[in-house]
Amino acid sequence: MYLGVDEAGKGPALGPMVAAAVIADPASLPAGVDDSKRIAPARREEIDDEIASLERVAVGVAFVDPAEIDRPDTDMNTLTVRGQARAARIALSGTVATDIDEPVRVVADAGDTSEGRFARRLREFVEDEGENDASVDGEPLPSVDVTAAHGADADDPVVGAASVVAKVARDERMAAIDAEYAGYGDLGSGYPSDPATRSFLREYVADTGGLPDCARASWATCDDVLAAAEQSALDEF
Repeated sequence: MYLGVDEAGKGPALGPMVAAAVIADPASLPAGVDDSKRIAPARREEIDDEIASLERVAVGVAFVDPAEIDRPDTDMNTLTVRGQARAARIALSGTVATDIDEPVRVVADAGDTSEGRFARRLREFVEDEGENDASVDGEPLPSVDVTAAHGADADDPVVGAASVVAKVARDERMAAIDAEYAGYGDLGSGYPSDPATRSFLREYVADTGGLPDCARASWATCDDVLAAAEQSALDEF
């Protein structure tokens, strides 16, 4: 058994980035575990349910919301490390991790151009007591031995499992956000290239004059929508 960790939703203009960590024996995982982007949505949900039902599994999920993403004192590499570390700490806090000899092997999908740098930072964040949260309850965590690789979600089954869990959790959060803003049309995937997402933002800004809380205000997509609305108001004047 070892821990795999990945994230979903790094690039969208709407909604959170979600990180997930899974501790499992790769031989116990459902058939077809892979990079979540290569799995149909319905099958992702089935795999997520199957992972949760395993007899010996630990799962941690952490949300990095738009307000944190927009902070001027951070960057996406750091946010990715922090999100993955939070998810890993939650998974490591359970009883499953106590059955693994220390240090616990951790395999991460690298969120940095340098795999080695990402692995080093992730280990530091996982072992940093300052990163503690309520889910860990202040208990000491096992030490970890972290490796990171680009494409680990496709190459490693436990990282693939984490990829699926993260994607399903983000999809569920996006569905809740969509219901909250139902009056402004389908918000789509949240990605800048999605016409539905851009239409949603235009409708909301035209109606309210500002961005919804689910938007990453620091994204260029949001700047573009605000600028277009301002220009339209000037043209009408």
